[in-house]
Amino acid sequence: MGVLCLIRDRVFFSRSTPGLAAAIRRGYSLSVSQNLLRTQAYIGGRWVSAPASFPVLDPATGKELAKVADCGTYEAKEAVNAAYTAFQSWKQSLAKERSVLLRKWYELVMQNKDDLAKLITAECGKPLTEAYGEVAYSASFLEWFSEEARRVYGDVVPLTAKDRRILLLKQPVGVASIITPWNFPSAMITRKAGAALAAGCTVVVKPAEDTPLSALALAELAAQAGIPAGVYNVLPCSRTSTPAVGEVLCTNPLVGKISFTGSTATGKVLLRHAAGTVKRVSMELGGHAPFIVFDSADVDQAVIGAMGSKFRNSGQTCVCSNRFLVQKGIHDVFVEKLAKAMEKQLHVGHGFESKTTQGPLINERAAEKVEKQIADAVSHGAKVVKGGKRLEGSFMEPTLLSNVTTDMLCTQEETFGPLVPVLKFDTEEEALAIANSASVGLAGYFYSKDPSQIWRVAEQLEVGMVGVNEGLLSAAEAPFGGVKQSGIGREGSKYGIEEYLEVKYMCFGGLST
Repeated sequence: MGVLCLIRDRVFFSRSTPGLAAAIRRGYSLSVSQNLLRTQAYIGGRWVSAPASFPVLDPATGKELAKVADCGTYEAKEAVNAAYTAFQSWKQSLAKERSVLLRKWYELVMQNKDDLAKLITAECGKPLTEAYGEVAYSASFLEWFSEEARRVYGDVVPLTAKDRRILLLKQPVGVASIITPWNFPSAMITRKAGAALAAGCTVVVKPAEDTPLSALALAELAAQAGIPAGVYNVLPCSRTSTPAVGEVLCTNPLVGKISFTGSTATGKVLLRHAAGTVKRVSMELGGHAPFIVFDSADVDQAVIGAMGSKFRNSGQTCVCSNRFLVQKGIHDVFVEKLAKAMEKQLHVGHGFESKTTQGPLINERAAEKVEKQIADAVSHGAKVVKGGKRLEGSFMEPTLLSNVTTDMLCTQEETFGPLVPVLKFDTEEEALAIANSASVGLAGYFYSKDPSQIWRVAEQLEVGMVGVNEGLLSAAEAPFGGVKQSGIGREGSKYGIEEYLEVKYMCFGGLST
């Protein structure tokens, strides 16, 4: 058994958070299977060291969990070469063969869910119960694409000429560079890699520098599943090395596809890299999700939806509600009920504490951003209804603000933290104008019991995903993606595999009639 020590040397939390301080002071020891506690890169079916290493930290305590190989451009090129070599045989494998291997990978993920969940909580801070949920969600994509691998159908197209036939054949695009974020480390990998492998592509994964341990554990399970050497490769690297490694993965001529999840700003950089060789791209970028509550809504149901949509992973998801628009007729009662729900249901602490629902933010910079948004809103007249305090380190109090306006930072930029800014509106038209004013459009949510309003608003919201009387909408069966500057393409669902396939047109002539 490998042991990751999570004991904090000193406690820095204020006296206003004695429960949190005590939880950190007690410390935690995390035991996981030695096979899954990997710290090297996985290239060409081998575990490979790099000249340097970088520390992975527990965001709750700042304690070092492990030192991981810091891959550079050399390792990146080696991984691409290994993937390209493996592609020559992998693309010829039978769909059923790929299906069986993905199914085995799914089964191994589920068998090792305890260790995977612990690794996720240790490196990204989310509560253990949420980490278990992420593991199940991750596995669902492997299960889904193991089935979709056998359903990549072509077409026969009728022609007016009697001596010709048109056939459309779908083929894998080649090596896929997959660059993933830290907030859902395992789910983002399986959603992308599952589709790529099912399509017959080979993969090079560059996990986020904050969360490489769960990514490397998944690589170990992929190897145990029998996925051939070079078909699946993982390149951990530090924040310093990321730009150079990312450039290799996006410009190397042997790479046929780029799939990235992260900020819109970084996505634009990668798109510029991809343009040089005109690569296929999938971009799942930033969000700024509106959460609209109309007078006709069931307020209690809306509060439940707001809690689920906002506070999952302490508000650190790209589909988290960011701007709460509440119609004036129910504004006060909604704010009151939401404040009570937050008081009763939310508990800040280390992710391994059984009562914790809100772990730390990923680092102190993330907490500083939320703190800045709160301070800006208050300075412009917002009222703190609940929370509002920065807890030392990367912890933040879940915060509810009222009297919020559209000129405040919290309504102009994505928060990625446990902040609920509530704006009051008068009419449906006003709510839609505010909701659609953003340059991004990933997810949007609204609550209404008026059937006509439901259809109008759902059709007019400029987002890729709409939750109607529902605050949680992600599923392997559903297409995930946005519009405007929230990205290009869709992940998951039957459409996800299409992102890794080319359509080849074949015209057969000279046929006898």
